[in-house]
Amino acid sequence: MPQISNKIHELTVGQLSARSGAAVSALHFYETKGLISSRRTAGNQRRYDRDALRRVAFIRAAQRVGIPLATIRDALAELPDERTPNRADWARLSEVWRTELDERIRQLGALRDRLDDCIGCGCLSLDKCALSNPDDRFGGMGTGSLLYGQRTS
Repeated sequence: MPQISNKIHELTVGQLSARSGAAVSALHFYETKGLISSRRTAGNQRRYDRDALRRVAFIRAAQRVGIPLATIRDALAELPDERTPNRADWARLSEVWRTELDERIRQLGALRDRLDDCIGCGCLSLDKCALSNPDDRFGGMGTGSLLYGQRTS
């Protein structure tokens, strides 16, 4: 990993990419989504404060555990003065996110178990299959177009 002198307070997009391991295109994407910010030089080049390194690390760690970018952006926006997240912030947010992750794990386990049934029968029946027709609310009411011609409010 390339070292950058402590005397340098701003990073180019290339330096930020090399240090963080994130592709330049990912950094541009993060910026368009409001996760990181830069200033423009007179030559219209991006310059990032050094604390962008920690923000990118925070974003990438949260993404690795499946946290959506919108949720990450909301979490970063809650920090006072839009400061760089620290260890205490990560601990607080990860505790909140743990519940969401536990629910996703539960859902994936149920999906995995249903997948075994479909592989076994191979039907993928739209009237019975929990994968092709998840959370079927109308299946027990009969067959055919039950909602055809009905207005829903």
